[in-house]
Amino acid sequence: MFESVLIANRGEIACRIARTVRRLGMRSIAVYSEADANARHVEMADEAHLIGPAPALHSYLDIGKVLAVAKASGARAIHPGYGFLSENDVFADACENAGVVFVGPSGAAIRTMGSKIEAKRLVSAAGTPVVPGYQGDDQDARVLADAAAEVGYPLLIKASAGGGGKGMRLVNEHDGFARALEGARREAAAAFGDDRVLLERYLAAPKHLEVQIIGDTHGRMLHLFERDCSVQRRHQKVIEEAPGPGVTPDLREQLGEAALTAARAIDYVGAGTVEFIAEGEEFFFMEMNTRLQVEHPVTEAITGLDLVEWQLRVAAGEALELGALSIGGHAIEVRLYAENPVRRFLPSTGQLVRFHIAEGIRLDSGVREGDRVSVHYDPMLAKLIAHGETREDARRSLVNALSRSRVAGVEHNLGYLRALLDHPSFVGGEYTTRVAQDIHDELLTPVTDEDWCLAALAAIRLANSAEEGPWSDIGGWRLNLPPRTRVGLKLGKQRRDVLLSEHDVKVDGGDAIALNVLAACGEAATVDLGVRQFRFGWALHDGRVYLMRDGATLTFELLTDVVNSDVGGLTASGRIEAPMPGEVVNVAVAAGERVSQGQVLVVLEAMKMEHTITAPEGGTVKEVKCVPGQRVQEHAELIVLENRD
Repeated sequence: MFESVLIANRGEIACRIARTVRRLGMRSIAVYSEADANARHVEMADEAHLIGPAPALHSYLDIGKVLAVAKASGARAIHPGYGFLSENDVFADACENAGVVFVGPSGAAIRTMGSKIEAKRLVSAAGTPVVPGYQGDDQDARVLADAAAEVGYPLLIKASAGGGGKGMRLVNEHDGFARALEGARREAAAAFGDDRVLLERYLAAPKHLEVQIIGDTHGRMLHLFERDCSVQRRHQKVIEEAPGPGVTPDLREQLGEAALTAARAIDYVGAGTVEFIAEGEEFFFMEMNTRLQVEHPVTEAITGLDLVEWQLRVAAGEALELGALSIGGHAIEVRLYAENPVRRFLPSTGQLVRFHIAEGIRLDSGVREGDRVSVHYDPMLAKLIAHGETREDARRSLVNALSRSRVAGVEHNLGYLRALLDHPSFVGGEYTTRVAQDIHDELLTPVTDEDWCLAALAAIRLANSAEEGPWSDIGGWRLNLPPRTRVGLKLGKQRRDVLLSEHDVKVDGGDAIALNVLAACGEAATVDLGVRQFRFGWALHDGRVYLMRDGATLTFELLTDVVNSDVGGLTASGRIEAPMPGEVVNVAVAAGERVSQGQVLVVLEAMKMEHTITAPEGGTVKEVKCVPGQRVQEHAELIVLENRD
């Protein structure tokens, strides 16, 4: 194979590739931006090179800089991972011209399948069914609107050049088409440098199935079975499993042959994924991803293969000699994101105060405890994968691990994922792409009085941290408190006063809840509260109490003078604030304008996604305090309303 491989990526995929490269006895070369100087993938590599400032456009996406590092380091091959330059035909061609092996398909193959429009034309001509829609070259807004009316609503607007949910909009009726088209084009142009779109009829209850394929330079091509990627939020996958539950042997064979037919049509070489949307035994081609997929570990688990290794072997000219392949057991993967499910999955930034994933499952991650999650890159923190003899074995193993894991410092979806894996809709395996949307509210556990009590117990650790105390004991734990200890806490906009004694606890003067601490060690404890037992962990950092149980984390602010604090109702100020750091891309209102509840005020871009900020109530715009192109911090004033309804 190769003496050295340059990894043109970051995060968990860069770490994943580095591990395989090291195992195969090759030298790994990393590139990094100024924001990633202390990143895990830099630490893991044998050699690392700075290629620019934090924005990806000036570092990871700069083809000239990446090729300059390849030349300087003597790298014979470049593995692009996924994202960034992985599906960039210009980069693939530039590698070939520079005499460096691009670990992936040819530039021509990327160009053909990289355009969803061209790809659909190609496979349709070969006889593969495609979803009814519009894939025309004429991108005039009026032409697209007429085509949408012909396709019928609901429909999807999709970026022709992209994936990952970027540049995608669901439109339910004609009146929303123009605004959705504008947003999809703007997001597509920002993410992919191409604002062309296609239209697809939206199927109400489909499955999202994809087939892993791999081809070599000797004409051999294989499919490695299917994955079910139907659990999605905002058109992005969050849970994947292999094989697909409910996929019959006949459907599996048809999907595999259709995927191979599409790949053979372009003489595909390397690993790739052909994606389908299916209802019952019918399926339709959606797109082909000419790269490794985020969810590839579930395929590795059921086949016993290392797909990165076989990517490298194929790129080095070796023949695929995998023998007879069969499905071994079942695997499920969840994607851990720095995001807030309660706030429509808004990305979160900050320092990872705690990052501990329980043992017993596979962890693919590019972060460590203490790292900072920045606004510049995708908010995925890790992938957690469980493998078992049966689907239920894998599911239970993953639920158990998520329940015992601890993540704090940023908002995250760990508890949401655990609840989703435990929901009857997922357990039965008959879910569709609507599942996360349909049961969303059921997955958000409400904050209870018990949570406030547990946070107060954790806060006491702060008072005892300077001395050896009962919190260091494993059993026979006693609070050792004065008759009553008062702890003031704040969660969001709510303040609560928690009063603790040796045997009970009260929240805001309510009824006493019986308290019995069964065990405590380090930053974890088991207690009886009322009629329930709780196992929980905590972290105390920068005046905040992070309460962690069942995978979820609640972030409380510790109040130092709760007795004298104003705990009455909050005064409405009419200020509309930025929910996160980002860049203002559109201001939809002007001073003096009357707006109604739900009306779009500002569009904010953060972490490569657009976030629409709407009016929480009707009123008159008193002041606009932002302009397009302006970078704003979290809680920055954007709009001020007066004369509110």
